[in-house]
Amino acid sequence: MASNATSGNACPAPMKATSNGVFQGDNPLDFALPLAILQICLVLVVSRGLAFLLKPIRQPRVIAEIIGGILLGPSALGRSKSYMQAVFPPRSLTVLDTLANIGLIFFLFLAGLELDLKSLRRSGNRVLAIAMAGISLPFVMGIGSSFVLKQSIAKGSDTAAFLVFMGVALSITAFPVLARILAELKLLTTNVGRTAMSAAALNDIAAWILLALAVALSGHERSPLVTLWVFLAGCGFVICAIIIVPPIFKWMSQRCHEGEPVEEVYICATLAAVLAAGFVTDAIGIHAMFGAFVVGILVPNDGPFASALVEKVEDLVSGLFLPLYFVSSGLKTNVATIKGLQSWGLLAFVIFTASFGKILGTVVVSLFCKVPFNEALTLGFLMNCKGLVELIVLNIGKDRKVLNDQTFAIMVLMAVFTTFVTTPLVTVVYKPARKGRIADYKYRTIGRKNANSQLRILACFNGAKNIPSMINLIEASRGVQKRDALCVYAMHLKEFSERSSSILMVHKARRNGLPFWNKGCHADSNHVTVAFEAYRQLSQVSIRPMIAISSMSNIHQDICATAERKGAAVIILPFHKHQSLDGSLNITRNDFRWVNKRVLEHAPCSVGIFVDRGLGGTSHVSASSVSYRVTVLFFGGGDDHEALAYGGRMAEHPGISLVVIRFVVEPTNEGEVVRVDVGDSSSSPILISQDQEILDEFRVKIAHDDSIIYEERIVKNAAETVAIIREFNSSNLFLVGSRPVSEVACVLTSSEYPELGPVGGLLASPDFPTTASVLVMQQYHNGAPINLTSEMEEHLPGRDSESS
Repeated sequence: MASNATSGNACPAPMKATSNGVFQGDNPLDFALPLAILQICLVLVVSRGLAFLLKPIRQPRVIAEIIGGILLGPSALGRSKSYMQAVFPPRSLTVLDTLANIGLIFFLFLAGLELDLKSLRRSGNRVLAIAMAGISLPFVMGIGSSFVLKQSIAKGSDTAAFLVFMGVALSITAFPVLARILAELKLLTTNVGRTAMSAAALNDIAAWILLALAVALSGHERSPLVTLWVFLAGCGFVICAIIIVPPIFKWMSQRCHEGEPVEEVYICATLAAVLAAGFVTDAIGIHAMFGAFVVGILVPNDGPFASALVEKVEDLVSGLFLPLYFVSSGLKTNVATIKGLQSWGLLAFVIFTASFGKILGTVVVSLFCKVPFNEALTLGFLMNCKGLVELIVLNIGKDRKVLNDQTFAIMVLMAVFTTFVTTPLVTVVYKPARKGRIADYKYRTIGRKNANSQLRILACFNGAKNIPSMINLIEASRGVQKRDALCVYAMHLKEFSERSSSILMVHKARRNGLPFWNKGCHADSNHVTVAFEAYRQLSQVSIRPMIAISSMSNIHQDICATAERKGAAVIILPFHKHQSLDGSLNITRNDFRWVNKRVLEHAPCSVGIFVDRGLGGTSHVSASSVSYRVTVLFFGGGDDHEALAYGGRMAEHPGISLVVIRFVVEPTNEGEVVRVDVGDSSSSPILISQDQEILDEFRVKIAHDDSIIYEERIVKNAAETVAIIREFNSSNLFLVGSRPVSEVACVLTSSEYPELGPVGGLLASPDFPTTASVLVMQQYHNGAPINLTSEMEEHLPGRDSESS
């Protein structure tokens, strides 16, 4: 960068760190620290703004960061000399590059952690063949295209280094970016996704080895013997690291236990080891990021230590330092150097060569391995994704003067284009075959004529706080004393984000046989899986832990698809608020509210939203110790029928007493009640008849059961309704319908939670004095559309946007 920072023949004076302030005549932009702060803030605003604009077309954040870097550089805003001198003066670039490369070192360490060597060893010959084809053919074509470029725009470059750099640049696949594209397209758990992930990981390792060779060759001004020494020293470093690093970090990992904080000394030692490895490889003559990558691969990533380490580092690196690397690249990229028919023709030639070699090699070998054609073509498009890893290769080539300005700009635009088109091409080509509806999937509700048939529940939870109450709710739901009477799919909802920890989640889920099935208790199982496994062994309930790893915007698709695939009768979702120590409900994450809304609209079965106020306390209550009072508030309508059916099933548990309260509007005063369109049916007499039929059947069943109390209460208005409900606020659990068909229910105080309905909203309100949990039921509506979006937008209170 020293050469970039020169102006004429005179070197600019070094910048002081801090200023004395504008009141003493100093311009903050003439000093390193305030200027670096301005640069970082500008980078974050531009990159995050572009990421927001590109999100609707499902582009990974790396695209926004690359484009943002180009826009801030000489290709766009940098055309203004006053802007460049004020914001990115040449003498500030050393500080910017240093910060960017520190971020790069730790990013490559995280990228190494993301690679699961154990799964790669199990990937099989097919994945190995696809990976080798995906790197060998484009590497050869990259070498071929380099001859064309050397004859035109890269005449002065060193031949050997230029050939290898071009081969690596055209053959590389960006594993971190590919993983996030697969998650966005919901392909992580498909055969295509698994193959692409493993092949890209192998591709990454091969590319870094080739890149180390290219860097060793790039010292063209010295003797070829120096290149040999650099290469041999690099091999010696890798061998020493393989011998020394794994035992040390395995010892650290064994001293870190699940659920306990990791000692600070281990985190500091790891960060120091990463920097030390970077120093060694830089001293050898290979880029510092290579040493960090090697350490990342060798650190065990299957325990709490790796997860804690990633959580400590990833936000600062990916959110703050890494975008600086894109700006550093953008300042070197000048699209204006691509001018004339020849230059644009070379750009098209490079894009075609890179894409054709990668796609053709992958498709041909995939077909040879008996992969269906559409899947083979999809793999080709996925493996053609470049992204950040490509940019790292190009920057090293630019810094080593292997790539000139025009070649660098062409290669950057090629990387942007190939990454940008990956998502739309895969979306067009690959249409996963939807499994047909299960032939015997007839129990889509809790209420059914055959009371002894198995009840299947998909119970979702988003954190450890939900687990005790969810298990206690499951215990209360198991009904008759038969082992196969209840089958529960316990789905842990996890957000897949741009973070490295998301990739670790995927690896851990696969090792556990997830996200579909947990095939037993593993040593590295997390505490969530262990909790349900322990309950399964102690109870008469079939529990099958699962994990849904997806973005919050479409995780509802995983929930609904799983419910239909497993034949669930009801989906139980956690309310987006949890109980704090003072008894109030505070927001966990407002995103979960919208997840619940989308599930309610698209669910293939009944849905229950569970407002947890500590049902059974903070631990699992054994079957013999269960003693709950459950109250069903019955106003009428299909949702209330479902609540009543669930209550009747709970009453089969010997430790549960059930109270059913039916609210009847006093006939003589019915006219005083404001009529409300309840939206369930236009025929009230039919609804009333159905309600009566359901209740008569229920009363016959409970005629000789002393644990169930049935009462009818006559009410005149909403105030009397609320007063009666308050009489039962000492219950442990309320069961209510989401859309009661009764005027006295619908005219209750307007709820700030439309997804809970008027009664559920009242019970969840901070103004209602109760410690009871609430389960709000929505009966399967046979595909009839339910739209809660407008209602929820109208009722979004200011405090709901606040985080607790």
